[in-house]
Amino acid sequence: MEIINAIGRRKTSIARVYVQPGKGTIQVNQRELADYFKSGIHQTLVKQAFATLKLDNQYDVVANVEGGGIRGQAEAVRLGIARALVKVNAENRPALKKEGLLTRDSRMVERKKPGRRKARRRFQFSKR
Repeated sequence: MEIINAIGRRKTSIARVYVQPGKGTIQVNQRELADYFKSGIHQTLVKQAFATLKLDNQYDVVANVEGGGIRGQAEAVRLGIARALVKVNAENRPALKKEGLLTRDSRMVERKKPGRRKARRRFQFSKR
């Protein structure tokens, strides 16, 4: 079987994910998963699609991710893995969809408006 690739996005992070049958190793930006995502929560997020389908240690994953922060990158990789597993076997789709792993979270940072401190936060009001 050949290498299956998919793209995952979250906030400003973009992950290109390559999945192939193997021993279950996950590399992110040429580093091991535990080296790149130090937090156990982020590691669990990345492995969530495999845990849902009970496919642990059956596929090798190589992910190239850029942009955004650590959380956004982890969720982008998660979406990419889920999309790749659907390409591998279409029967995986209902289980992943039920868990919400195939939905792209479209929430983005709201832009800063002029005359405000942040997007909605106003400057402190001074009566006198």
